[in-house]
Amino acid sequence: MRRKASLILLAFAVFFAALSPLLRWYAFPRLAKIPANQYQDMVLEAKDATLLDYGTMQAKKVPKVTIVQTLKGDVEASDRIEKTAGRDVVVWDSLSYVQGPDGKMVSKLPERYIFDAHSQDPVHATGESVDGDPVTREGIEFKWPFRTEKRDYEYFDAQTRTSAPIHYKGTQTFRGVKVYYFEQTIPWTKVKFPKVMPVQGITPESVAKTGTTRWYTTVRRFWVEPVTGAPVYGEEIHKEELRGGTLLGDRDKVTAFAGHVKMREDYIKHTVALVKSNRTLILLLTSYLPWGFLLLGAALLSLSLYLEARSRRPGDPAPTEAVEPEPVNA
Repeated sequence: MRRKASLILLAFAVFFAALSPLLRWYAFPRLAKIPANQYQDMVLEAKDATLLDYGTMQAKKVPKVTIVQTLKGDVEASDRIEKTAGRDVVVWDSLSYVQGPDGKMVSKLPERYIFDAHSQDPVHATGESVDGDPVTREGIEFKWPFRTEKRDYEYFDAQTRTSAPIHYKGTQTFRGVKVYYFEQTIPWTKVKFPKVMPVQGITPESVAKTGTTRWYTTVRRFWVEPVTGAPVYGEEIHKEELRGGTLLGDRDKVTAFAGHVKMREDYIKHTVALVKSNRTLILLLTSYLPWGFLLLGAALLSLSLYLEARSRRPGDPAPTEAVEPEPVNA
């Protein structure tokens, strides 16, 4: 009976020991992915910012500029692209909407971002665009890969429509979460005017005829939780200028926008809580369950060997029966 039990325990030990690396190196890369129907929004603010008054063409200080960013997954587009791409694909429609202190639109920048649901690598397909212009992204945008590494990544900048390195600067703790800090600097670069301008009747084409150009620079910072690859916090030191042309009169340049853009406090709290929850799910597949199964397999193997040894130990000698003495006759 002991030997039968030991064989059963041995079979379970082998099963759990084999399941441990299988879960980590086979199941995790296939199960961990971004859902195609994801929706999220975020509000950022630049307090005491500088903003251009298009009525007077003068830069002025304003108490606050608000940026609302939304990401919405397009499930139908994802399914359609997956048929030809041969892999799980996510399509995000993004909108960055900037409004002044009076609530009026300053600018808006729509994007369609197509990427691999598992690795976050860009997938080049029809519809990939920024402000309606076709682009071919290289590198990441919005989200880092699962199991983010301590290294530089290529990060796509929507304003310049180009990719540049975003540098790993060290490990920190943010609101109780271990994070990797990344930073990217985009130098002054000539960029396109938004297709929707803040003043009715003015178009990028009409501005171009005046000879005035738009220039942009930013310092982009992200604090990324490495297990999920999700930024828990981000900010930008953002500057835009209009330069040259008859639109500015006798001035060489004028500030269109300048401000330190930061996430609003309520969105920071929500993001940190969400990332902590998702981090636990990822760790179940990459650490908790694989190590748990490995330790369980070792324990079952030890118990199996113990029962096997018990079954092979010689038994105690059988007791001898008492023999009655024969009667002796005189």
